[in-house]
Amino acid sequence: MSELNQVRIDKWLWAARFFKTRGLASDAVNGGKVHVNGQRCKPGKEVKVGDLISVTKDQYTWELTVTDLNNQRRPAKEAVALYSEDQASIDKRLKQIELHKQQQALLHPSEREHKPNKKQRRQIHRFKQDAL
Repeated sequence: MSELNQVRIDKWLWAARFFKTRGLASDAVNGGKVHVNGQRCKPGKEVKVGDLISVTKDQYTWELTVTDLNNQRRPAKEAVALYSEDQASIDKRLKQIELHKQQQALLHPSEREHKPNKKQRRQIHRFKQDAL
């Protein structure tokens, strides 16, 4: 994509579309949610091709290898080319997503079950009137 040698980690995370803004990326790095080559870093940390990056966001973790650098936010198809993810990381995240969905299904009823629509409210009201 480009002939850059190094890019700031917050800018790279934003360009790779892990965060919507550089500010959010910077906050994640400051909060210890991003590690470069196994070590916690600051937003100004320069990353280069071949670095290993661990990103934790919304209880999910990505284990990435930097394959290209770009300091501009490009379309998603181009952003995917900035990194590669190993299969173990993908499998682990998919298991986490499936487990989260199962937990949510058990804990929270769907919106439809929780809040009746107008027709259901009329039926409930009629049922209550008949019971009186």
